[in-house]
Amino acid sequence: MTVPKFVAIKQHIINQIESGQWPENARVPSENLLAEQFSVSRMTARRALQELTDENILFRTKGSGTFVASFKSQSSLLEIKNIADEISARGHRYSARQVTLQAQDLPKALLPLFGMNVGTQIFYSEIIHLENDQPIQLEQRYINASLVPDYLQQNFSQITPHEYLSNVAPLTEATHEIEAVIASTQINQLLAISSQQPCLQVKRRTWSSQGVVSFAILTSPGDKYRLGGHLTF
Repeated sequence: MTVPKFVAIKQHIINQIESGQWPENARVPSENLLAEQFSVSRMTARRALQELTDENILFRTKGSGTFVASFKSQSSLLEIKNIADEISARGHRYSARQVTLQAQDLPKALLPLFGMNVGTQIFYSEIIHLENDQPIQLEQRYINASLVPDYLQQNFSQITPHEYLSNVAPLTEATHEIEAVIASTQINQLLAISSQQPCLQVKRRTWSSQGVVSFAILTSPGDKYRLGGHLTF
């Protein structure tokens, strides 16, 4: 099967980045140069550059050109995305390791977030998300068992909690709380980072039409992850 020309250009650029030939902030060849190199139209070259820009692999500066983006993973503040899709969109390999999946009492500190009583059983999961085999995020998630009764039967090394929940309890509302933290020893070990490594932590509560579905704590090494977004007015 013949690979479309714009896909071949995208893969060439990704290969140059991953091999170290084009480091962060390096200028990428222009549309004209790529069109000439691959014997394609300028429109085809433009599509390749635009898609890589949309995937946060490149960034474009008006009047200056196109450059290699920061190697920090970027997630959006404005929309909730599946981390597996984000990593794949960067041309990288996603994998996950399921650490914990169990039923337990909801911690007292979280009772007000769910509107539940002491002793209420919920489901709890801990998942390590990896990008090119490197830990990129620890996801600790508390689940409303009454709304997602089959949560414990899932294999979250094969499907992300976000993807599963989006199918069984579609998101209607969410809140975010973001802060920089020094993580616990246990989290440092799971993320394979030093005890002094600052982390970015997002606390996210999500609702479906039936009520609060989950409360997630997402912790990522500060040197490997960032949050960003684009607003159009």
